[in-house]
Amino acid sequence: MKVVLFCGGLGTRLREHSDTIPKPLVSVGSRPILWHLMRYYAHYGHKDFILCLGYRGEMIREYFLHYSEAMSNDFTLSDGGRKIELHGRDIDDWRITFVDSGLHSNIGQRLLRARKYLQGEESFLANYSDGLSDLPLDQHIEQFSGRDAVASFVAVRSNQSQPDGLVTNLGLMPDQAMWINGGYFVLRSDIFDYIKEGEELVEQPFLRLIGERKLIAYQWEGFWQCMDTFKDKITFDRMEARGTCPWVVWNKPPPGSPR
Repeated sequence: MKVVLFCGGLGTRLREHSDTIPKPLVSVGSRPILWHLMRYYAHYGHKDFILCLGYRGEMIREYFLHYSEAMSNDFTLSDGGRKIELHGRDIDDWRITFVDSGLHSNIGQRLLRARKYLQGEESFLANYSDGLSDLPLDQHIEQFSGRDAVASFVAVRSNQSQPDGLVTNLGLMPDQAMWINGGYFVLRSDIFDYIKEGEELVEQPFLRLIGERKLIAYQWEGFWQCMDTFKDKITFDRMEARGTCPWVVWNKPPPGSPR
């Protein structure tokens, strides 16, 4: 399945970094949070990406245009520096489409700008580019595939969906246990029938889906963390420094394998 990533926001609450680089390029350890998210999707076999660019989108283009596998993998240098033997690879089998989706566009409009690159896709994945999780993506997709729904998102800390996952209300409730939209969308192509020009994805279109009982949520109580503020970045950096990175599912042994 193709993966649409919304990379165009201004990141105003992360001003210490977003004044100079776009939010998706803010680092977690030695790599941008965007790389971590794409590596997560690639782990589950989804390696065809569509990046919806906006604010400082040229920097994201440049990052991948000048990407060096040798800077993020072990390698052996020989022949006086003329030969490089890589001992691992990151993105050699990724396909990345870069889309200028507008400087001030909202998420719904960015998705509309990417529509032509989703022709022929019955379903696709989408996400914000500032949150990481150890969500079992294959289980989320399986749940969605077995339901008569147009859209699904990951709910973290919420009581606004029913036990069967059917979403009936998008309003906020004064409850500390409230679940919120954590992104990690699974969408059928029918979603474009619900988005009008100028609309935000999770507002009017999702309300229409609720009215038709076509919106569900995958409730996840595992790890999920977004990078909204400088404090969030410090939290990520400390986790990476300690080696406690739940989102790095690609380094975890498969279930049932010997440790």
